[in-house]
Amino acid sequence: MFTNSAKMMFCFILMAGTMITVSSNSWLGAWMGLEINLLSFIPLMNDNNLMSTEASLKYFLTQAMASAVLLFAIMLSYLNNWSATQDSPVYSNLIITSALLLKSGAAPFHFWFPNVMEGLSWMTALTLMTWQKIAPLMLISYTMQNNFMVLIIVSSTIIGSLGGLNQTSLRKLMAFSSINHLGWMLAAMRAAESMWLLYFSFYTFLSFSLTFMFDSFKMYHINQLFNTFFNSKSLKFMLFLNLLSLGGLPPFIGFLPKWLVIQLLVSKGQYVLMTVMTVMTLITLFFYLRMCFSAFMLNYYEVNWSTQMTANDLSFKSMMGLSFISSFGLTLVSLIHSFM
Repeated sequence: MFTNSAKMMFCFILMAGTMITVSSNSWLGAWMGLEINLLSFIPLMNDNNLMSTEASLKYFLTQAMASAVLLFAIMLSYLNNWSATQDSPVYSNLIITSALLLKSGAAPFHFWFPNVMEGLSWMTALTLMTWQKIAPLMLISYTMQNNFMVLIIVSSTIIGSLGGLNQTSLRKLMAFSSINHLGWMLAAMRAAESMWLLYFSFYTFLSFSLTFMFDSFKMYHINQLFNTFFNSKSLKFMLFLNLLSLGGLPPFIGFLPKWLVIQLLVSKGQYVLMTVMTVMTLITLFFYLRMCFSAFMLNYYEVNWSTQMTANDLSFKSMMGLSFISSFGLTLVSLIHSFM
């Protein structure tokens, strides 16, 4: 991407579109930023193969439909002199929130997300999982509907966990994991307005550390995990510790944002919602653990005497640094907090 000037230009326009949406003081300005963001992301998706072309077409049609619905609801609010966040009727607010949830890929509006992810390269998939969610989530925080949002949170955590159980594609597995994490972000947003930004930051870091490894070794399916790392046990440990951290296993840094959200939900007295989310996340952790057990416990072919590295020195050091933070970050945070 960094050697292609056209893609660099579209990257800057993509970031500018998100910034316009986030900093806009009117709904029409926010809609315009979303459109700029969409039209600059389509060329970044195209990698000159059939799957990426199909994915970009699916993404464009879905996002165009969501934009049309959003524009309709905005115009409805303006025509009737309603403020889209305060004075508007429930149905107008509901339409706006639904269109934004469709843009972000939350369940039950998730039908396009795994299929689009399957046709993308890892770095483009990372952009779709992280950066492309900032603008819709920021706008959703303005139109938070309590009862409707509980339904979305529960459905996102359930579909995100159950949908990943029968997947062999790593990109689809990451897509369903993203849907599950999106449910947690919406719950964090509902409990405290700025908490979702903290959760999103941790999720972005962990997703980057995983996709960086997947992209370095060109891994796209589960069975490739066991063939790629037979030369290096350290790389194998790094990958699966990152996976467990993304799943939210307690010793790792991925547990920290979940812990904070659980504390917030308990303090608000939302015990049922917290229980459903925690149980569904344990299912998500199960299919990560299933992959780790397959790698660590089963006797597949492994060359014990080979010390040849399959990654270059800079990539290996980057992976080591990212894995150290994701594995021992929670311990470091606890130690810093105890000394302060």
